[in-house]
Order: sequence, then C-alpha cells, then structure tokens
Amino acid sequence: MPTGTNAFVQEEIDLGSFVNLGLAKSTLLRILNIQTQITDTSAVMSGPYKTGSVFNLGYQLTTQDQTGTGLVTLDNKSVIASGRYSVMVGASDEFFEADVKDNLPQDFTQGYLVGVDSIFLGMAADQTSTGESYDLSICIEAVLENATQANSVALALSQQ
Repeated sequence: MPTGTNAFVQEEIDLGSFVNLGLAKSTLLRILNIQTQITDTSAVMSGPYKTGSVFNLGYQLTTQDQTGTGLVTLDNKSVIASGRYSVMVGASDEFFEADVKDNLPQDFTQGYLVGVDSIFLGMAADQTSTGESYDLSICIEAVLENATQANSVALALSQQ
C-alpha cells in the first residue's frame, strides 16, 4: 500500500476465494501470524521519516471498512491487529530515534478466526515524510478450516 500523504488510506484484501459461508460446508480463515514492513519507496532499507520533527504513522488490519472512521483503537471489535511507528530525526539528520508504540507483527496463540469476504489494511501518518512516499507491506500466515458450531459462535461473539 503506497502513500505519500498524511490522510487515511485503506486497501481492501479480498478473501472471497478462501472464506465461503452459507454453503453446505462453510470455510473460514484462521490467521496465525502477521508481519508488516514499512519502507521508503525510493530507499527500501529506510522507513519513512520527517527531517527536523517527529513522524508518527499508524496502521491497522480490520474486518470492516474504516474509510469514514480512519484509525481505530483495539476496543473496536473489527480490529484484527494494529501498529504504531514513530521516528524522530534532527534538522540536519544528526540524530535518529525510533519507537514502536503498538507492536505488529502479531503472533496469535490459537489464531484469529475470520469469517468475512474482505479485510481492510489502513494507514495514516500525521505528516508527509521527507522521502515523500512510503509503502506498507503485509504478509499473513493463515490456514483454512471448516466451520463448526463452536467457531461459528466465536465469530458471532466477535461481531464480524
């Protein structure tokens, strides 16, 4: 997901070929692990930053579209995982400090069960980075499983 603005951007990830509900044998997706990578588009070894200030970036993976809402917190039941990234660089690039406030990658003990046709990867920053554009990439490790009464109840309780 490339971006260069400080506005909320979101991309839909289609799960329609994995999640099948309403069939005689419904299939669900169980997410086991999520890895993310934030890179400067022109310098892949670097993350986004803003010379002379603090650059803050937040990103999330949700089961519902957040276009009208933007970044949400973990108390929103649609959140699968989220991350926050801050970088401080001096006016002459003389110092650098990075801080991860909310940690993604996410490694789930029993997995995170998904029963929706799409999930949404969203990102926002408080300003445009010095490098102008940056990318957020995601890798999801998951398995398919048949729907059972127990996991159907779990999905109903999570309000997916």
